[in-house]
Amino acid sequence: MDVSFLGGPSPQRGVGVVAPFDFALDRELWRWVPDEVSLHMTRTPFVPVEVSLDLARLVSEHETLSEAVRTINAVAPEVIAYACTSGSFVGGVMGERAMCEAMSRAGAVPAITTSGGLLEALVELDVRRVALVTPYTVSVTRSLEAYVAQAGVTISGCAFMGLTRHIWKVPYREVVDMAREAVRGDADALFISCTNLPTYDVIPQLEAELRIPVISANQVTMWAALRRLGTRAVGPYQALINPEARSGLVSPGADPGPVVPEEEQQEGWT
Repeated sequence: MDVSFLGGPSPQRGVGVVAPFDFALDRELWRWVPDEVSLHMTRTPFVPVEVSLDLARLVSEHETLSEAVRTINAVAPEVIAYACTSGSFVGGVMGERAMCEAMSRAGAVPAITTSGGLLEALVELDVRRVALVTPYTVSVTRSLEAYVAQAGVTISGCAFMGLTRHIWKVPYREVVDMAREAVRGDADALFISCTNLPTYDVIPQLEAELRIPVISANQVTMWAALRRLGTRAVGPYQALINPEARSGLVSPGADPGPVVPEEEQQEGWT
């Protein structure tokens, strides 16, 4: 069979992704990526610590991140993304910026983090008051609240799960329940934290119900990295990714109205 007409493989653009050792949602990240972009994944070394502020600090040490970036350099990514929310907010706004600088020095390309992507997304959506959902313990959740407050954004409500392990196993139904608990009438948007918490399929469902933008850790990570490449993340009816999807949502500061009763929701959670 003559396959010469096929030519070579299509050119690819690369995003290098540094994730914590326990990250389990590679497949979810890929769902936001257009066909012409490849993700090149690596992980930080294992440490025997449960999800906590201590773990967040350990997986975000500059030398740890720099070494991870150096392992990706061989495949020449155009941008580096650190896919960890707690690891990138635990040092505050200045700590997050220092992490990006350390990764950029190691890889000689632009670098972003999940928490930095969060702040970019809040600016993009003109959010002044945000509701938070986290799978974390109270101490890690309070650290996220402090990080967001440093950026001048008010926390309008918060719900957390208190988990220290196996976060990737949380079903969509629990994420939705937490979202309903966190969102108050004056929230401009909802942020669902932790790159190890599954969120892809719940975003359009929650936006339709709550009538405010819903953003998640993995979504803002891919959105921020891909726009460094001059391209867009893909995804069905997500306000951050598709500006046209924002037209059916309430404007910042407006009351999103009552939550639709669960029995009136379209079933579809896994």
